[in-house]
Amino acid sequence: MSKSTLQTVERAFHILEILSEEANGLTATEIEKKLQLNKSTVHRLLMTLLSKGFIEKRENTNAYIIGLKMVELSSIRLNNIELKTEAVPYLRELSYKLNQPVQLATYRDGDAVFIEKIEPINSIRVYSQIGKRIPAYCCSVGKAMLVQWSDDTIREMLQDTSWIAYTPTTLQNIDSLIKEVNEARQTGFAIDNEEHEEGIFCIAAPIYDYRGDIIAAISTAGTNKEFLVDHDAPIIREVKDTAAHISARMGYHLQN
Repeated sequence: MSKSTLQTVERAFHILEILSEEANGLTATEIEKKLQLNKSTVHRLLMTLLSKGFIEKRENTNAYIIGLKMVELSSIRLNNIELKTEAVPYLRELSYKLNQPVQLATYRDGDAVFIEKIEPINSIRVYSQIGKRIPAYCCSVGKAMLVQWSDDTIREMLQDTSWIAYTPTTLQNIDSLIKEVNEARQTGFAIDNEEHEEGIFCIAAPIYDYRGDIIAAISTAGTNKEFLVDHDAPIIREVKDTAAHISARMGYHLQN
């Protein structure tokens, strides 16, 4: 990043910071005075922030205020913090019971994004490091979160998917994915049959919030594929129960 670009970014952040402190907003002239910047520089920065939705302009006062995009990003961040805070004790308990890695993921633009992971010292090592993204079509947490959408919506959302074959069992088309998502919707859990890493089997269950929306999913990974043929396997019950406990902590009730 060049020095001039860095300076522009810093100035944009300064504008957002001072606007966040003013409930009624600030006019361009007031921003110029506070930041001691010239009119053309402030105008350019304001127009950029305005076009991206980070700020809004009140036409009756010509004052600029924090925009809905900032509120949206803040809400996502706060929700993730709350989710992790509530989920971690249950993830630790599940990991201890199973002696396997346990992951927490959210959905983002066709991918599962791992935001927390509990990994016993002597357990297997899997790809799901915090911050990593995996295409939803080839991981159990991704499929578990896709159950909230209709078949048509999933087709539209994933229409540009590349369908990379990570392993011989990776799903290769939307029809196969939708079939598995529909099965997950019926059973309450989703599976990964060595679809992202050979030799690794995963099972996941969705987490709901107070509105009844799926906001995340938890999964566990191991080398035992018992649950692929036995849908009454204890591991399935443990994962689903843990997801249910976390959902309850997020305000979800079965009547939703």
